[in-house]
Amino acid sequence: MERKRRDFLKKTSIISAGTLVLGPNMMGNNFKPTSNTSKPIGLVGMDTSHSPQFVEIINSLGSDYKVTTAFTTVSRDFPPSVDRVEKFTAQIKSMGVEIVDSIDDLLGKVDYVLLCTVDGRLHLEQAEKILKAKKRVFIDKPMAASLDEVKKIFALSKEYNTPTFSSSSVRFLTKAKEVRNGSIGNVQGAQIYAPISYEPTQPRLYWYGVHGAELLFTAMQQGCKRVRSLVTEQYHMVIGDWGDGKIGTYCGLKNKMQEYGGQAFGDKGVSYLGKYESSLPLIEAILHYFDTGEVPVEPSETIELFAFMDAAQKSEQEKGNWIAIEDILGTTP
Repeated sequence: MERKRRDFLKKTSIISAGTLVLGPNMMGNNFKPTSNTSKPIGLVGMDTSHSPQFVEIINSLGSDYKVTTAFTTVSRDFPPSVDRVEKFTAQIKSMGVEIVDSIDDLLGKVDYVLLCTVDGRLHLEQAEKILKAKKRVFIDKPMAASLDEVKKIFALSKEYNTPTFSSSSVRFLTKAKEVRNGSIGNVQGAQIYAPISYEPTQPRLYWYGVHGAELLFTAMQQGCKRVRSLVTEQYHMVIGDWGDGKIGTYCGLKNKMQEYGGQAFGDKGVSYLGKYESSLPLIEAILHYFDTGEVPVEPSETIELFAFMDAAQKSEQEKGNWIAIEDILGTTP
């Protein structure tokens, strides 16, 4: 699958020598995307910084894919939505993207969808409309506001025979992908660090902890057996036991340091996971998925990831007790 993805990216001029140079036309008000496109993308949700970033990068790649149409909702009880939607909507409109009044209007104009609504509580309802229309859709983090809703989205994906996926961009760190693909052999453990913050309307780790959890699962992959969570004023430590002595930890940094990284230990070596660079690798994966229907993250792994975060929250409530993943998975349909 990786070779196919790289061939696709070369064919559509998405990458050149593995690097995208962000020129002035991508960063300022002079950005003017081509209006004619054979592969129009719709954007649902303009209340996150990810939305203008995605539009800037995709519309500057020189491929057939262009973000042409956008629609947004506003969550009045969610400051990250209501405080930023006006700013980001104006940015996206200035890039030549048409703003429409409903998802239905948007679906009639596009072939693919980026679901970037910042409030995960709205994702199930929005995803159902998109999947029912049989549009391939990438769902930005968090995929939903509960494990049950994550499962329902994948059930809808299967019902309408339209694949979907969700992921943090940190999953696509170069070194992390190399570890995932066997650069240090069979991974025996990993230590991850990433920022963490909380929002009262979202489950404990879903809002920002999902980034660190995604990076941990990139290195360790599926198969976590149990989880415990230890919280101090400075850190939120989540420990996962993969069995057979394999331990993965995520240290959530509460000091607002925007640092992502860590190291993984394999039976053939040790690797640092590098630093976060940009959302370009995620966008490459999204466009490959739009083109082929191949998802870079399997539904079963995303479901386990959300069970991991739920188990961490339950462990925190139970003063750091170990919580079995299978017990969490067994509480939802």
